[in-house]
Amino acid sequence: MGGMTDHLAQARELLASHPVVDGHNDLPWALREQVRYDIDRRDIATDQSAHLHTDLPRLRAGGVGAQFWSVYVRSDFDGDQAVSATLEQIDVVQQLIERYPADLRRALTADDMEAARAEGRIASLMGAEGGHSINCSLATLRAFHRLGVRYMTLTHNDNIAWADSATDEPRAGGLTRFGEEVVREMNRIGMLVDLSHVSADTMRDALRVTEAPVVFSHSSSRAVCDHPRNVPDDVLAQLPANGGIAMATFVPKFVLPAAIAWTKAADENMRAHGFHPLDTTEPAMKVQRAFEEANPRPEATVETVADHLDHMREVAGIDHVGIGGDYDGVAFTPTGLDDVASYPNLIAELSRRGWSTADLSKLTWENAVRTLRAAEDVARAVQSTRGPSNATIEELDG
Repeated sequence: MGGMTDHLAQARELLASHPVVDGHNDLPWALREQVRYDIDRRDIATDQSAHLHTDLPRLRAGGVGAQFWSVYVRSDFDGDQAVSATLEQIDVVQQLIERYPADLRRALTADDMEAARAEGRIASLMGAEGGHSINCSLATLRAFHRLGVRYMTLTHNDNIAWADSATDEPRAGGLTRFGEEVVREMNRIGMLVDLSHVSADTMRDALRVTEAPVVFSHSSSRAVCDHPRNVPDDVLAQLPANGGIAMATFVPKFVLPAAIAWTKAADENMRAHGFHPLDTTEPAMKVQRAFEEANPRPEATVETVADHLDHMREVAGIDHVGIGGDYDGVAFTPTGLDDVASYPNLIAELSRRGWSTADLSKLTWENAVRTLRAAEDVARAVQSTRGPSNATIEELDG
């Protein structure tokens, strides 16, 4: 046991100088759902472990130095409803930053991230999760960027008019012409193109079109666990040339093959009893509990996630891996990665597997900061050659 204790102490020491940049945390959505943004009722300066994966003491304990807060809205929100709900999500992040100035610092650039680290504050960035949030409007995309959104995940769980999702039936076969224009406009303004949640063909199309590095804010390896939310090796292998980063996620049903099979069996059992798999009414939950008793849920662990990072590193290289936990966006977490205080456990496990201090510093801090900085550099160059696009989906996709 002594050895692991040493690794854990080393992990904490490393995180003190090279803290975690986490690619995806759904606290804003949890605050919307639980308390309709009444942040007095969820004061994250105090222990919120009864309700949330996230609070300031646990972010500190976890060695988090920068967080991309997700300003996600559900993909069944559409049109202007999706836009206004995204604005409400952006607003709550702003409220949190204003409320906790000793701990959080608004960050729009790589320089802001470095300044926050120097001050010992947590750099707070935003990522929009799903292109439905812009309602097919490039002006809306630009407005979100001005409000501080620094990446947009092109889709969530459902296809949108201009891009295919990983978890829907292919319709566009990747990106449409308007989808390609969205990517180019994101490059021009300096918003990172996030390829988590999109189909493999959308990933490949985006990599072909983009002029800037891309990010996968919360996706693991498809070779290690064959789930559509993960990244295939041929795509990971394109990251060195692109300059981007794939941030491994902790979601058990994406990282543990046995959990995919278990979830599928649990869903089939629900349907067999006449319930929708997502039904949470009492009679439905009774069926779920009986199934779980007879078939214990397989457990993902710290090692499960480390296996993904080992493989992602092998295929994409040490300069192109990161971490995106998806805390407060999931019902279950791996054992040993229970909440935002848990990152040292993962760093200790990777250290035990032979990752050097230099390797781990790239994983936690350097790769993400470099990726954002590169996107800013591209935006400056592109803005000198072309102005804002006012193209419409009707014009480009007919």
